[in-house]
Amino acid sequence: MEKKEKQEFLVGVFDNESKLISAIDTLRAKGLKIHDVYTPYPVHDLDVHLGFKRTRLARAAFLFGITGTTLAIIMQSYMLGFAWPMIIGGKDHIAVPDFVPVTFELTVLCASLGMVATFLISNGLGPGKKALMFDPRSTDDKYVMAIDLGKNSKFTKETIEKMLLDNGVSEQPKTKEV
Repeated sequence: MEKKEKQEFLVGVFDNESKLISAIDTLRAKGLKIHDVYTPYPVHDLDVHLGFKRTRLARAAFLFGITGTTLAIIMQSYMLGFAWPMIIGGKDHIAVPDFVPVTFELTVLCASLGMVATFLISNGLGPGKKALMFDPRSTDDKYVMAIDLGKNSKFTKETIEKMLLDNGVSEQPKTKEV
């Protein structure tokens, strides 16, 4: 198994949200690619400022839900219509209105479990994964911007540091290898 090459990041710490958003807009306008931003709480429209594409998780949720609905209808039709046909209260073997609660529950179950699995896989999370923490203060009161130096090869490290300092970082940017 090959060893993964280490990535080098430049980490800038900001004191307030407005300076962070302003810096993101300015740096992206200059052509700098920002790896990610870590905040102590959700910041409205941060994904828009970072230029992230709309997620496709909603499509996955729909497909998992349809799978659950189909499985529920097939399962109930088979069990009540073919495997153990019983006449209960004079109703048909396959009474569709009686299928609604089980169908709904299996749809929700499949959609939720599928979404959890999809989220964990698509974000590279799961058991045994080490948390990527650029600065522990991002969970308390600071806003942290991580810039992948490998993806910004047209800028030197010193140029990126100067750009960060000009845009309101609260302390000297630090280099971190991951």
